[in-house]
Amino acid sequence: MTETVAKRMVGRLIEEGFSRIYCLPGVQNDDFFDVLYDEQEKLVPIHTRHEQGAAYMALGAAMATGKPQVCCIVPGPGFLNATAALSTAWAVNAPVFMLVGQTSAWGYGKELGELHEIPDQLSILSQLTKSAGRLDEGETGGEVIDKAMKALVSGRPRPVGIEVPVDVWTQDCAPGAVPATAKPTIDADDLKRAAELIRVAKRPMIVVGSGALDHSGAVQALAAKIGAPVAANRTGRGVVPASDPASLLPPVARRLWPEIDLVIGLGTRLGAKLAQWGVDGDLASIHIDVDPPEFLRGQSADVQVLADLADALPDLTARAETNNRPDWQGQVAIMRAAVQAELAKTLAPQKAWLDVIVRYLGPEGILVSDLTQVGYVAEAMYPVERPRGYLSPGYQGTLGWSVATGLGAADACRDRKVVTIAGDGGGMFTIQELATAKQHDIPAQTIIFNDNCFANVQRFQIHKYGNRPIASDLDNPDFVELAQAFGIRGARAETPDELTACLKEGHAAGGPGLIEVPVGEFPSPWAFIGPRKLRGI
Repeated sequence: MTETVAKRMVGRLIEEGFSRIYCLPGVQNDDFFDVLYDEQEKLVPIHTRHEQGAAYMALGAAMATGKPQVCCIVPGPGFLNATAALSTAWAVNAPVFMLVGQTSAWGYGKELGELHEIPDQLSILSQLTKSAGRLDEGETGGEVIDKAMKALVSGRPRPVGIEVPVDVWTQDCAPGAVPATAKPTIDADDLKRAAELIRVAKRPMIVVGSGALDHSGAVQALAAKIGAPVAANRTGRGVVPASDPASLLPPVARRLWPEIDLVIGLGTRLGAKLAQWGVDGDLASIHIDVDPPEFLRGQSADVQVLADLADALPDLTARAETNNRPDWQGQVAIMRAAVQAELAKTLAPQKAWLDVIVRYLGPEGILVSDLTQVGYVAEAMYPVERPRGYLSPGYQGTLGWSVATGLGAADACRDRKVVTIAGDGGGMFTIQELATAKQHDIPAQTIIFNDNCFANVQRFQIHKYGNRPIASDLDNPDFVELAQAFGIRGARAETPDELTACLKEGHAAGGPGLIEVPVGEFPSPWAFIGPRKLRGI
């Protein structure tokens, strides 16, 4: 039976297990949404107030679940509105499928001034995805769709995109053939060399990134066998629970970096870490990753293993010599306690707010953190007990991402508590999506820490540039009244105890809520976070 491109696209999304589509409809995609109308119980449209909201929500859902999520937007300005979220998905290895409309196939590239036309949109899309295609005609539709779906679930997780011209949706869609993919074959000699480096090491450290999120048990098994602590910076947090003595917060790992003689990178940009924190002749390195280009970035590791961690970790653990390294573990424990005590003392005001959130969320909750003063400290010391319990924009540092991203996480994980923290600056970037939260009854709690300025910018202007603050003060709305205007619960907490009460009341009430927390100047966290060369100087 012949089916149109639109019908095939909707059908494939349902076949692949998508249950939500985060979207903002528009004329180039009308034929797609007309088909979706009959399938919306299987593929629920969560329509947002801005294209960046749709893309951020898909990003949050993908990061929180580890499963592909889809957003659908119009071309040109709509697509460009969504590219900050797409670049963040690229940075944090999130499988976001972006479905983008396009001007007519017959007029594409002719600069006829069609609605939403921009030059070479596909080129922009391809720079922010690992696979991008355009359905120029129905005859190739099935092939393009199947290629995209395969890319979403194979290899390194990253965003994928397809653009569909407005006059192609209704064309007959030829069936495609699912392209064959294969996992890389592990070089046994590489694992043998890695096992030998582990055998002779006295002070090893494992560093994990988002590539290890689905391999928590295997990472912990290797760490236990070789007596190595496990560090994660942002996207790998929770692979080893924070309550495990082997788990290192980023500032602890930094303090230990000059002491280690072997670093084992698992599903992480180890080359960047080696370049940032420094290397010397006394530091050996092993890097295991599924993405070949990762070995060419930054500082190369001594042993590079191209492999899926699911295949490599059990093999490496079996080859590794059992060695608890009690002296090294004792040294790690002392440093861990000392740095955590220093963090608690130096950053006590921020920690007091975070402690409330930790108690509220428990080990199963999800914290979505923005670039704000409490957020920076969360990066340094928030204790994560399970993978995907802490969502950060990673190296992209996407100010203003959190409100909409938190809604996506909460929509996809309605059985888990979700708290979003933002500042009054970044929080306003996607604040309009509180209307989406209300309409779709998304149970996220958003906390706005309000200091009436872009505090980090202003801190540098004052302390680095001779007390010359410029363009960093903010004149804000009453956030409680703003929340209520959107029809959701608004509250204000001026102490940690009041925040505790507000979170409990918000959870009991159900649905979305916003809590404004007025704050002043916080102690600087920058001595504990950020890149700084520590060896090889």
